[in-house]
Amino acid sequence: MKFRYVVMMAFLLFIANVNAQADCILGVGVTSDSIISDIFQLNDMQKAKLKSFSADVKLQNETLNNNLAEVKSKHPQSNVTELRQLADKYKNVMDSMARVQEITDKKMLALFNSNQYELYLSLCKDASRSAYIVVPAVYTDSIPNENR
Repeated sequence: MKFRYVVMMAFLLFIANVNAQADCILGVGVTSDSIISDIFQLNDMQKAKLKSFSADVKLQNETLNNNLAEVKSKHPQSNVTELRQLADKYKNVMDSMARVQEITDKKMLALFNSNQYELYLSLCKDASRSAYIVVPAVYTDSIPNENR
């Protein structure tokens, strides 16, 4: 009876994990800057920030990739315990890469105006991804004259 319960719980957890929506990354530093710029029709300030954020992500990911290579080459791998420790270290570095991407994408999204952010939300919905929630920027050139 206990075995059935364990198998059923494992199956339910597997199904829940498969059906969970992944984050809707913008891909700053991974996706070509020109693609992001063209899709979201970025202004000059946004393009400059995108270029800066992209360079920063690439630099941080290069450092993390070097850490991965070092962990792999220097960590002992002769038994199950050592392999488990290696997997944990690898996972920590991969999680760091994901955090860098999330933080950078959120910084870029915070620079979007409401129309750009609505487009992002729409694309995420179409891709069945969970959008990052940020407050879009308000630019003075996009406020109608009667509101000034």
